[in-house]
Amino acid sequence: MRVPKSVEFKNKSKILRIQFDDEIFELTYEFLRVFSPSAEVRGHGPGQSKLQVGKRDVTIVDVEPVGEYAIKLTFSDGHDTGLYTWDWLEDLCYERDELWASYLEELKAAGASRDPNDPANKPFEDKPKSKCPNH
Repeated sequence: MRVPKSVEFKNKSKILRIQFDDEIFELTYEFLRVFSPSAEVRGHGPGQSKLQVGKRDVTIVDVEPVGEYAIKLTFSDGHDTGLYTWDWLEDLCYERDELWASYLEELKAAGASRDPNDPANKPFEDKPKSKCPNH
């Protein structure tokens, strides 16, 4: 596990700037929300992830450190589950472009949108978040 040298939240531009060793990466708040490590987003096993729609305008409203290994983010849409470990964030940094391209393709294939006001997103938002008890 590499611990970042710095982590900065740029609320005006909605960007997380993170530095690992001599490399600096920028991840948008939308990207962080879409690729949340939470079971609510990723599911509890293969093929159970839920397509995140309408997250273009999401912001981060709170950040909590979790020990020396992670941060917990609270987003403006109320999402606050999942721990962003340093390993998870580092993986997101290195895989950002591929992940984002894949996500945009998934949205397109589903007929959904990044726009929070797009009526096409409604069927995705109405689905239950989890069938697991206590989640």
